[in-house]
Amino acid sequence: MKKISIMIPCYNEVENVGPMAETLVGIMNKDLPQYDYEVLFIDNCSEDGTREKLEEICAGNKKIKAIFNVTNFGQFNSPFYGMCQTSGDCTISMSCDFQDPPDLIPVFVQEWEKGYKIVSAIKTNSKENPFIFFLRTCYYKIIRNMSQVKMIEHFTGTGLYDKSFINLIRQLDDPIPFLRGIVAEYNFKRKEVPFTQAERRAGKTHNNFYSLYDAAMLSITSYTKIGLRLATFMGFISSIISFVIALIYLIMKLTHWYSFSAGYAPMVVGVFLLGSIQLFFIGLIGEYILNINTRIIHRPLVVEEKRINFDTDNKSLEGSLS
Repeated sequence: MKKISIMIPCYNEVENVGPMAETLVGIMNKDLPQYDYEVLFIDNCSEDGTREKLEEICAGNKKIKAIFNVTNFGQFNSPFYGMCQTSGDCTISMSCDFQDPPDLIPVFVQEWEKGYKIVSAIKTNSKENPFIFFLRTCYYKIIRNMSQVKMIEHFTGTGLYDKSFINLIRQLDDPIPFLRGIVAEYNFKRKEVPFTQAERRAGKTHNNFYSLYDAAMLSITSYTKIGLRLATFMGFISSIISFVIALIYLIMKLTHWYSFSAGYAPMVVGVFLLGSIQLFFIGLIGEYILNINTRIIHRPLVVEEKRINFDTDNKSLEGSLS
C-alpha cells in the first residue's frame, strides 16, 4: 500500500489546526482509502495555544504527527525541514489557513499516479487584496525574466512531491533553501493544477512587508545575477558621466566660460545623484553578501524541541539534515 504524507507548517494557527486535521483525515478516509497516510504538523514556535491543541490532536490519532521547533526559523526553513521528515511515497505540502484548498489533494494524487513527480498548485486568482495580487504578479514576471532558472509564476510551494524529489532536497544541505527555486531549477516531470486562493478561514496572516521583502530578496540573491550586473554597469556609466562632467567644468573654468561663483547647483545635484546610486547598489550588494554569509555560517535549518507520534527508530536529526 502506498503512503501519502501531508505536511502542514503552522505558526499561531490555534483556530485552524483542529479543522485542518479533521478535514485531511476525512479526505484520506473518504476519497483515498486505498492509501496509507500520515499528517505532519511542524510548528514554528507558536505562542497562542497551537501546540497544546496539536498535542490533543496527536493523542487522538497516531497517524497525525507533530514537530515543535525551539524558536521561529522563518517561513522557508521550517516547511522545507518538515518535508524532509516525511516518510511517504509522496509528500503534499499546503498551508494551515485553508487558503490552499484541501480538496486539491485527490487531484494531486491522481496526477502523481499518471507519472508526474511534482504537481504544483498555481494561483490563477485570489480573494486577497487585488492590489497585492497585482504586485505579486509583477514580482513573478520580473524574477522570471531576470533569473537563469525559469521561475514558476504564482507558485508558493503548495503541491505534491514524489519521494525522489524529497530524497533530492535531503541531500542539498542548503541552510537557506528556497523551495520554489529548487523546483524550477531541477525540472522534474511536473504538472500544474490551477486554483483560486481562498480567504483565510480564521486568524490573521503573518505575512508583512518584511516577510515579503525577505522572500523577494532570497529569490533575487539566490537565482539572479542581475543585481550585481546592474551595479557594475551603472557604476561604469556613472563614472563615465562624472568624468565627462568634470572635464567640461575644467575646460569651462580654464577658458573662463563659467564662474564657480555663479552657483554650485549642478555640482550639488550631481553629487546627490551619484551618491544615491552608490548607496542603493551598496545595499543591494549587501543583500548578496548576507546571503553568502548565511550559507558560510551554515546554521541548522531547524532545531527541534519535541516531536510527537514518531517511531522510536525515527529519531530527531538534532536540527540538521544528513
